[in-house]
Amino acid sequence: MSWQRVCVSDFEEEARRVLPKAVYDYYRSGADEQLTLADNVAAFKRWYLVPRVLKNVSTVDLSVSVLGQKLSMPVCVGATAMQRMAHPDGETATARACKAAGTGMMLSSWATSTIEEVMSAMTSSRGGADVMWLQLYIYKDRELTLSLVRRAEEAGYKAVFVTVDTPYLGRRWDDVRNRFKLPSHLSMSNFSTASLAFSEGDYGSDSGLAVYVAKAIDPALCWDDITWLKKHTHLPVIVKGILTGEDAVQAVRYGVDGILVSNHGARQLDGVPATLDVLEEVTMAVQGRCDVYMDGGVRRGTDILKALALGAKAVFIGRPVLWGLASQGEHGVFEVLELLKEELRLAMALSGCRSLSEINRSLVRRASLTSRI
Repeated sequence: MSWQRVCVSDFEEEARRVLPKAVYDYYRSGADEQLTLADNVAAFKRWYLVPRVLKNVSTVDLSVSVLGQKLSMPVCVGATAMQRMAHPDGETATARACKAAGTGMMLSSWATSTIEEVMSAMTSSRGGADVMWLQLYIYKDRELTLSLVRRAEEAGYKAVFVTVDTPYLGRRWDDVRNRFKLPSHLSMSNFSTASLAFSEGDYGSDSGLAVYVAKAIDPALCWDDITWLKKHTHLPVIVKGILTGEDAVQAVRYGVDGILVSNHGARQLDGVPATLDVLEEVTMAVQGRCDVYMDGGVRRGTDILKALALGAKAVFIGRPVLWGLASQGEHGVFEVLELLKEELRLAMALSGCRSLSEINRSLVRRASLTSRI
């Protein structure tokens, strides 16, 4: 029996019912005790919106330019791995939904569809601009790393988001308990080398993904590798995984084109701050020298509005997209995107903001402890 899906949590509940337990747990879970996982969502409740009235909000414009590409809204799809576990069409369905909604998509290096397949799916469908970005890990095999970048360039991707918070994989208890492995009928489609094609195998008592990361990803990654990457691509380079003002300043010094404030969906180091709580620190440190984006815990339009008020140029969503994909494929992802778009439009109108340029720090206040007693 189906029901009217009125919020993101409705999609999650449907996904929980239809996905195999190990797959649902993989998508949903965070590291260790999952303190940061809960706090990413709870952080938005620590901020109040302070609306202005009588502002003539008969028209509200959500459009934004992200890395030189005009989008219909400041809500983009972040990188989530192995989407064909959620739906047979996987990343290609998500790409078509993004095109229809007029927004951009970041493709995970660990996709179960190739770089070329996903761009082809986007360009062959109806909608707005074809805006794809590549999420990149820097591998021990640097030539392999560059081959992914070259393929993205040739396929028409617009930027590279390099993940900098994963020298090793965080300890995810659910994945260890489930001995999580990619189903044998799927593969990380962008790799042909056996050691880099994570799938069924004997991983002992650990998560298969943790073993894969230990074999493939370079834990010696440092700031000079950002310089190295920038020398080998004409695409904008954004660092994904910044949580402090100090690292934000360092990123600017190394010439990055953007910063994505992220704690990897709370899947790496448990006990770190919610991304919303460090967003303002990062934007103040950057001082407008590059764009700042945020992911983590975004579940409703008011969340997006609060993040924009604290300095984000746009937000990226991950799990809500997976819930939509599991629920109803391409249409489910499109529904999630349109739901968040309309929630943001309403939140802006009720706050007296007619365009993104009218959203500023005065719109939000941090809730005091005494106000909650």
